[in-house]
Amino acid sequence: MGRAFEFRKERKMKRWAKMSKAFTRIGKDIVMAVKEGGPDPDANAKLRAVIQNAKNVNMPKDNIERAIKRASDKNLGDYKTVLFEGYAPHGIAVLIETATDNNTRTVANIRSYFNKHNGSLGTSGSVEFMFDHTCNFTVKAEGQDVEELELDFIDLGVEEVFEDEDGISLYAPFESFGAIQHELENRGIEILSSGFDRIPTVTKTLSVEEQEEVEKLLEKIEDDDDVQNVFHTMKSN
Repeated sequence: MGRAFEFRKERKMKRWAKMSKAFTRIGKDIVMAVKEGGPDPDANAKLRAVIQNAKNVNMPKDNIERAIKRASDKNLGDYKTVLFEGYAPHGIAVLIETATDNNTRTVANIRSYFNKHNGSLGTSGSVEFMFDHTCNFTVKAEGQDVEELELDFIDLGVEEVFEDEDGISLYAPFESFGAIQHELENRGIEILSSGFDRIPTVTKTLSVEEQEEVEKLLEKIEDDDDVQNVFHTMKSN
């Protein structure tokens, strides 16, 4: 198996671990998708993808519909995607994706987490180059062949395809998302979930004590309501 498979295996135990946090994140994704492309999923590919993700984490249909209706309110403020970069203790690079309606608040909070946990908030571009920005899709495995899918989608940029208990996952560069989504939908292949990851090009192994120190910072960051995703270069023991 390749790097994307190892990355997914390491992250999947933590992803969406707190259901209320998952709903908050998806709610923001819905707002941003509706503001960008309108409230009709049939005409808004980004919104379709977010709704698929909402269903994948068992978000109730009523919650999804309320979020879309709320996002359609012109008086509702918009969320902006802001990327933060820095270093945790022991030289671990950290990349943080946020969705915020108050950047001043978010900057202050993120900086305080780094300061309190022996890390340092960096400048734009300081660690982003250490991660490959990728997109991913998980599709229903029934009736599909992994090798055939890989061959069929390699021309669209797919670099890695593998099967696990969740279905068949396809990984490709970030910019390939739209083309792959379009082709999967055209072929009638059921998309269970989709999204974006930043896979570290190099990872670093720490001692148990050092890893615990880094985890304290990561957990604090992940608990922030403005934070959507956290990526790092620490390899779990």
